[in-house]
Amino acid sequence: MTQDLNHNYYKELIDLQEVEAVEAQIQKLLEVSIESVSDLESWLEAEKNLMIKITEAMTGHQVDFLRNTEDAEIKSIYLHDQQVIQPLLMKYEAKLNEKYCESPYINQLDEQRYGLMRRVRESKVKLFREENIPLMVKEQELSTKYSEIMGGLTVDWDGEEKPFPFVQSQLDHLDRAVREKAYHAMMSAHRQIKSDMDAIMDELVQLRHQIAVNAGFENYRDYMFVAKNREYSVQDCYDFHENVEKHIIPAWNRLAEVFKSKLGVDTYRPWDNTAKLMKNPPYSEVTTLMDGVSEMLGKTDPYFADRFDYMREHGLLDLGDRKGKSPGGFCTSLPVSGDTFVFANFSPSFFSLIALIHEMGHALNGYLEFSEHGPIEDYQQRMEVAELYSHGMELLLLDKLDRFYPDEEDFKSAQREELRRAFTMLIGPLAGDLFQHWMYTNPNHTAKERDEKFFEISKRYGLNPVDTSGLEEEVGMSWAGTLHYFQVPFYNIEYSISMLGALQLLENYRKDPKQAIESFKKGASADYNQSIAAIYEETGVSFDFTEPVVKRMGEFLETVIQDIR
Repeated sequence: MTQDLNHNYYKELIDLQEVEAVEAQIQKLLEVSIESVSDLESWLEAEKNLMIKITEAMTGHQVDFLRNTEDAEIKSIYLHDQQVIQPLLMKYEAKLNEKYCESPYINQLDEQRYGLMRRVRESKVKLFREENIPLMVKEQELSTKYSEIMGGLTVDWDGEEKPFPFVQSQLDHLDRAVREKAYHAMMSAHRQIKSDMDAIMDELVQLRHQIAVNAGFENYRDYMFVAKNREYSVQDCYDFHENVEKHIIPAWNRLAEVFKSKLGVDTYRPWDNTAKLMKNPPYSEVTTLMDGVSEMLGKTDPYFADRFDYMREHGLLDLGDRKGKSPGGFCTSLPVSGDTFVFANFSPSFFSLIALIHEMGHALNGYLEFSEHGPIEDYQQRMEVAELYSHGMELLLLDKLDRFYPDEEDFKSAQREELRRAFTMLIGPLAGDLFQHWMYTNPNHTAKERDEKFFEISKRYGLNPVDTSGLEEEVGMSWAGTLHYFQVPFYNIEYSISMLGALQLLENYRKDPKQAIESFKKGASADYNQSIAAIYEETGVSFDFTEPVVKRMGEFLETVIQDIR
C-alpha cells in the first residue's frame, strides 16, 4: 500500500533559508506609513500576500516531514522553520498586531469584513509576551519528537514487523481472537514508549502552564479560551459534558447491547467495542479506495468528484501506510495555490474509508471557500466550522456505502457503523476535552494521576458499557496514542459541537437531499468573517449544544439506527 512521494504539490515563492531577506520583507511592512483607511486596507493586503507565501512554504515543509520523518534533509528544513522562522514570525506578528491595533483608522474599516480580524488581533496583543517565544519553540520541538516516536512505531505481527496503523486496523476484524491479539499488541507497543510519552507530556504541561502564567492567566485552559477566541464559555463546555453524559451515554449503552448480541459474546471487552460487522477490509489497495470514494462523491454532487479527481491527479493525496510516516490523518490548505492536501496513515479498514471521506469534507470546504473569498486567513479558521463540513460529508455519503459494501447486510452494517461513529464523535472528544480541562487546571499532577484520571473519564463516557476489568493500566495509558493532546491542545470539543450540526444536516438530507447538499455548499462557501452561528445558519442548521438539542439529536440518531435495522 505504498505510494510515490510527490513533492511538487506546493509553491515555494519565498526562500525561508534566507532569514535576513525574510525579516527584511516583514520589517518593510512595519515601516509603511498609514495615513488613511485606504492605506490601512492596502497595508493589510500586502501583509496577507507575504504571510500566505510564508505559510504555504512552511506547510509544505511540515507535510514533507510528516510524510517521511526519517529523511534527515527534510527534517532539517522542517526544524529550521520551527526553530528559526517560527520565533521570527512570533516576534513580528506581535509588532504587526500592535501597528494594526494602534491605527486610528481601524474603526473606519467595514465591520463585516474586518470585525473578526480586529477581535482576534486585539486578543493576540493581550496574550503576547516576549518571554513566551522560546517556550513555544520548545513546545513545537516536543511535538516534533512525538511525531518521530509515533512515526517509527512498529509492531511484531506473526513474526513480521508491521507499521502501527496496520495493527490498529485489525481491531475491526470479525474474528474476536484477531481483535484481542491486536489490542494487546498495541498496548504492548504503547508500553514500550510510555516513559517517553510521559516525559514529553509532563514537560508540555509545565511549558503551557508557564506560557499562561506569563500572560497573566491562572491556568492554560483559561489562556486557550482567549487564544482560540471561543464564542462560548468554559461553563458551556461543562454543561455540554453533563448533557451528553445524561442523554447520549444511556443511548450508547443500549447500542452496545445490540452489538454485544450480534457478536454473540458474554462480556463486552474493549476489543469488542471496535468490531465491524461487515466484510473486512473494504478495499486492499489505495487505488481501489480512491476509485470508490470518487464515485461516491460524484453520486452526491458532480463538483465533489471533480475536486477529488483533481487532487488525485495533482499529487494532493497521500493515503497509504508506511514506516516512518507520522500517524493520523488531516487536511491542510495551501493558501497561495488555492489547493488542499489530504494526508492519511491508515491501513485498509472501515475507519480509513470514513477518514478519507471526512478529510474530503474539509478539502471541499477549502475549495469552495477559496473560490468565493480567496485564501482563508489564520484568524478566520474556527474548527467548530471546519468540522461541520467533514462530519457532514460522512453523513451525506451514508447512503452510498454500498459502493464498498455491495452485500445488503454488509451495507446496513456499514451504515450502522457510521452512525455508531457519530455517537463516538459526540462522546469521545468530550471525554478528551474534560481530560484536558483537568490536566491544565491541575498542572502539578503526576503521570500516575494522569492515567488514573483518563481511566475514570473513559469509564464515564465511551467505555461506560465495556468490561475493562484487568485492563485498568492499559486503558489508563491509552491517552498517549492521541496526537491532539500533544500537538493541538484543546482541539477536541469542536468535533462534538460540529457533530450536532452534522446530524441536523443528515436530518435535512433525509427530508430533501438536493436542498441539504445545496445548503452544505452554501455554508461551506460562506463568508468566514461571520459568527459561527451565522455560518451554521447558512448551512441550514443551528449552532446549539444546549440540553434540548443534545437530547433531540441523540433520539434522532437512535431512530435512524433503528430504521436501518
